Amino acid sequence: MLLFSSSPSSLSPSQPSPRTKQRNKMKLCIILLFGIWLMLMPSSPACAQTAAKPPSISLTPAPEPAPPADHVNLADLLTVAGPFHKFLGYLESTKVIDTFQKQANDSEEGITIFVPKDGAFSSLNKPSLSNLTNDQLKSLLLFHALPHYYTLADFNGLSQKGPITTFAGQHYTLNFTDASGTVHISSGWTNTKVSSSVLSTDPIAVYQVNHVLLPEAIFGTDFPPTPAPVPSPDVAPSAETEDSVSPSSIESPSSSFRIAGVVLWSQLVLAISAGLLLF
Repeated sequence: MLLFSSSPSSLSPSQPSPRTKQRNKMKLCIILLFGIWLMLMPSSPACAQTAAKPPSISLTPAPEPAPPADHVNLADLLTVAGPFHKFLGYLESTKVIDTFQKQANDSEEGITIFVPKDGAFSSLNKPSLSNLTNDQLKSLLLFHALPHYYTLADFNGLSQKGPITTFAGQHYTLNFTDASGTVHISSGWTNTKVSSSVLSTDPIAVYQVNHVLLPEAIFGTDFPPTPAPVPSPDVAPSAETEDSVSPSSIESPSSSFRIAGVVLWSQLVLAISAGLLLF
């Protein structure tokens, strides 16, 4: 009868050796590292776009501003600025343009000029300027200027001071009212407003007005009646409609988040498949 002694080499195959266990552990570590690498790898354009840094922009220094001109030529300004040909023609024929130009160039106070557009002279029927003497016409033109530079914001303070003396003298005054940023001018005969700013750079301010300024010192105090305002038609208020909000715009993730989620899931499936193949 033969007896067989048991030895370590006759172990059951169901019990792996220590070397095999160590190899399996190494395989698991490799699989985990590979899966983490796949998930962190920016394999999609969406991920690459979010990971990319914005390009650096080199800022070039701004060019230095050109030095301001010494003087503003009022005749050239009124020629190109708008339809002010009739007012400029009166200024040049009476030499009042020279008085305004000297005030702008040689005084520290500056000047503010109110310029009527050509349509204001066309609509002027009564009183007519054709019956004025040369001195009265000069006073009327000087009546359109203040011997000081004023911005539009300065007229708010002028409205609190009462009548303001114009370039024509102490008997030629204007009243100013600032209504929510709109400057209104009253001379008794004329009620108008500043419709636009032609130039407002110290020491010269030129503002466009809708009507010719007529002084009381020339035309008296027999003012024409003010026409009654035209009543505005009754307009039914429009019903307010609530802003409609599409359900898709509420709590809907952006496309970039959806793409990133799909990429992560695909990478995780690849990692698991690679691990199964190694086993």
